[in-house]
Amino acid sequence: MESFKNSAPAVSPVVKTKKHRNFPMVPRVVFGTGSFDQLGEILMPKRVNSEAPVIFLVDDVFEGTPLSTRIPAIFNDQIIFISSEEEPKTDQVDALVQKIKLDFDALPSGIVGIGGGTLLDLAKAVAIMLTNKGSASAYQGWDLVQKPAIYHVGIPTISGTGAEVSRTTVLLGPERKLGINSDFTPFDQVVLDPDLTQGVPKEQWFYTGMDCFIHCIESLNGTFLNAFSESYGEKALDLCKQVYLSDLEASDARDKLMMASWHGGMSIAYSQVGVAHAMSYGLSYVLGVRHGIGNCLVFQYLEEFYPDGVAVFKEMIQKHQIVLPKGICSHLTDAQFDVMIKVALSLEPLWENAIGKDWKKVITAEKLKNIYQKI
Repeated sequence: MESFKNSAPAVSPVVKTKKHRNFPMVPRVVFGTGSFDQLGEILMPKRVNSEAPVIFLVDDVFEGTPLSTRIPAIFNDQIIFISSEEEPKTDQVDALVQKIKLDFDALPSGIVGIGGGTLLDLAKAVAIMLTNKGSASAYQGWDLVQKPAIYHVGIPTISGTGAEVSRTTVLLGPERKLGINSDFTPFDQVVLDPDLTQGVPKEQWFYTGMDCFIHCIESLNGTFLNAFSESYGEKALDLCKQVYLSDLEASDARDKLMMASWHGGMSIAYSQVGVAHAMSYGLSYVLGVRHGIGNCLVFQYLEEFYPDGVAVFKEMIQKHQIVLPKGICSHLTDAQFDVMIKVALSLEPLWENAIGKDWKKVITAEKLKNIYQKI
């Protein structure tokens, strides 16, 4: 009889695979002219009871306007009008959370942000901080939030920031400008009504739209680029070029820019922004420069990093006869430059996306100071 040796089955070697990001997306979105009027219907099933209000955080430019009368506030809902003249701050978030907790015995049924990036970021941050202890400044960073936010809805009234779709809420804190980046940050519902963007001043329309354009350039030229972010970034970039380099009908331009903002936000959700955004954060922290114009002020001098993108940007500037401010850094002290540079350099994921893992060999304080001095 033939004999056989007993042997253990062959074991395949363990192969370590790369761990891919598992980012959340906005689960529900409605798009279309007049869709804002569906807000009451959308909110009704989310109301816990008549005593748990919906808090509407609304850009104060809409106070006393027809839009304010269309807000579906019922029961003891509260509408809080907030100025968007300044960047959102951590202490502003803390104050709003404290006010809501003092005004009501129970948690609200939801938070609704109506406005541009400032109001959308405030809405996301307040929704998070109503369920998480301490100050909003303690959560500036990546994946520090421990508990889910309460239900929150975003309704942009200007297009470009991508705040309606992103997993971050960018805030000025006591020590830095940095987002609360977490899986609990994205909105549960977004309402995209292009009609709400009518009447935006030309320069604001341009600067905020360029935020989207620069998102795309930084994402598409970044080391974190992948097929997911590339597909969204390319679509957003194409839409931006249509809006800012073609002669579209006003309604068509509103639709396309709103979609560009959405796709641009999706692109950086799975990749990252880059040099312009990192340096813009420094400008905002020291000088209070608004985010959109800050990106533009920096981007015009970034041919070294984004030559093709800067060329298209300058073409857009010329077509729309936009005159960027000059000399805003001309009177800064060395100490102020140092703070500005420190804030910019602290955003390491942005630099790694822009340059690569060895970015510290390329990006120096002196290089950044030379760029800031041109602004």
